[in-house]
Amino acid sequence: MNETFTAKRAVWKYTQTIEAGPSDVFPLLCPVREAEWLDGWRYKMIYSQSGVAEAGCVFTTPGQGEADTVWVISRHDQEKLRVEFARFTPENRVCTLGIQVEDAGPKRSFVHIAYVYTGISDAGNRFIDGFTEERFLSAVRFWEDAMNHFLKTGEKLARET
Repeated sequence: MNETFTAKRAVWKYTQTIEAGPSDVFPLLCPVREAEWLDGWRYKMIYSQSGVAEAGCVFTTPGQGEADTVWVISRHDQEKLRVEFARFTPENRVCTLGIQVEDAGPKRSFVHIAYVYTGISDAGNRFIDGFTEERFLSAVRFWEDAMNHFLKTGEKLARET
């Protein structure tokens, strides 16, 4: 263990506006359902008793030039419309992701998103250095556009290449 290592941390928050009520939005915050509406989303289910998002669900997403990321749903509260994930990318970083859906009136929801990344190695710190506000906003705004498009049309919004 490198005793001189100092972890870096980045916290990113954003609130999406989704043109649908919470009962339509919350179920889409699931690794299985996300594949229906988010272009490019790939996952491998490791464990889920119900087959969809639930507390204790474990899945992976493929790494790009690094190990696959392991995800655990640490909280899934349908009543409070809150889901929390813990993510671990071996030898790189950990991340917590909290999502709270808020009823914003007829057929509208606010989706409050909070990511907290922590580097666990020099490579993880470099990831955090490169994960700029611009990259973060691009990702969450595409997710917002994609979910709105899916809820309106039933189809995926193609990601620009």
